[in-house]
Amino acid sequence: MERRRVVVTGIGALTPLGHGAEGLWSGVREGRCGIRVTDRFDTSQIRTKVAAQIDDFNALDYFDTKLARRLDRFAQLALAACDMALRDSGLHLDPKTPNDRVGVTMGTALGGVAGAEREHEKYMSGGLQAVDSSLALTVFGGSGSSSIAIRNGCMGPSNANSNSCSSGAIAIGEAYRYIREGYADVMIAASAEAPLYELTFSSFTLIRTMSSNPDPVSACRPFDLKRDGFVMGEAAAVLVMEELGHAVRRGARIYCELLGYACNNDAHHMVAPRPDGTAALHAISKALHDARLTTADIGYINAHASSTQLNDRIETQVIKRAFGDRARAIPVSGTKAMHGHALGASGAVEAAICAMVFGHDYLPPTIHLENPDPECDLDYVPNTGRSCRVDAILSNSFGFGGINATLVFGRYQE
Repeated sequence: MERRRVVVTGIGALTPLGHGAEGLWSGVREGRCGIRVTDRFDTSQIRTKVAAQIDDFNALDYFDTKLARRLDRFAQLALAACDMALRDSGLHLDPKTPNDRVGVTMGTALGGVAGAEREHEKYMSGGLQAVDSSLALTVFGGSGSSSIAIRNGCMGPSNANSNSCSSGAIAIGEAYRYIREGYADVMIAASAEAPLYELTFSSFTLIRTMSSNPDPVSACRPFDLKRDGFVMGEAAAVLVMEELGHAVRRGARIYCELLGYACNNDAHHMVAPRPDGTAALHAISKALHDARLTTADIGYINAHASSTQLNDRIETQVIKRAFGDRARAIPVSGTKAMHGHALGASGAVEAAICAMVFGHDYLPPTIHLENPDPECDLDYVPNTGRSCRVDAILSNSFGFGGINATLVFGRYQE
C-alpha cells in the first residue's frame, strides 16, 4: 500500500507556560519555568509542595455554562485546546454536517479520576444529592475525545488511550497511522490531564516518584546530579493532522511532517524502566525505520527527561546505544523543567514544541541544569536555548507500566 504523507497544520495548547501555540512557544523561547508552590490543596502532610498548574483558565471563556458543567476539567482543557488548534489550522468543521473522514484520537493517563475525587468528597459530606448528576459521563477517559467529536462532527476513527505518560505521543502516532493508511483525511490528535487534586497528587508521592524539593525554581531539573523526581502538572495539547494533499488543496500552513512512530512495552516493571533500556532502544529504532531515516538524519532529540534519577540515566544510555558515536553531537533537551510533567499530556505538549522548532530554527533549553550528572553526559542544551536549523527531530515518551513511544518529525518539503 502506498503510504500517504501526514502533516501538522494546527496547534492548540493550554499549559503553565501559556495558552495557544504562541503562548507555549513564548514560554519555551524565554526558558521560563511554569512550576510554583501549589495552592490547590493543603500540602502540609505531603512531601511534594510544588506543581505546574494553569491558573488563568476559565471554562466559561470557551463554553456556555451548560457545556462547561458537563465536562471534567481535563475535558474542558482538551476541548478548549482543540478550538485553538482548529482556529490555528484554518480548518472549519461543522457539527451539522458530520464528516466520516475526520477523526479524533486522545491520550490521558487519568481522565476524570481526579475530578471524581472531588465528587466523592461531596458525596461523603452531602450524600448522593450533592454529587454532580453528570459524573458517570465525565469520569471515563473517552469523554474528552467523544466531546471533541460531538462538538466538531467528527464521525471518523475514534480512539482514546490511557497509556500513562506515553498517552499523548501514542494519540499522535495512532492519528498518523489512520491518515497514512487511508482511514481518515484529517485527525484531531488531543491530550489532556488535570490531576491536581489532593489524593491523586499524593498517591504519586507514596511511590516516591515526585520531587520533594520545595523550591519551584529547581524542583524539576532533568539530567542534573541533584534531581529527585518529577513535578506533576496539568496541560492540554492538540495537533490538527492532515493528509498532505488535503492540506495543500485548501492552502493550509504546514508546521512539519510526521514521518515515523513506534510504541512498545518494557515488560519489566510498573515504575522502573528496563535496566538495559532494550525496549526503549527498539522503539527509537522502529520509529526511525518507519520514518525511512537513519540516526544520521536526526538533528535534535526532545527527551522524555522526567527528572527522576533512574529514567534520565537510562534514557541517556539508550540514546548513546541508538546513535553511537553521533550521540554526543546531537542536541537533546528536557522541556519538562519548564512546563512540568502533565502525565498523559506531556508527550503531546512536547510534540507541539517539536513541530514549532522547524519554523523558528531554535532548540529549547534544559533549564535548571547546574550540576550535570557524570552519567548523563550528552549535549542537553543547558539553561539557554540555541539557534539551530534541523531537518528531523525525534521525541521520546516513556511511561509507567513500561510503555515507550517515539515520534519522528521532519521539516516539510514539497
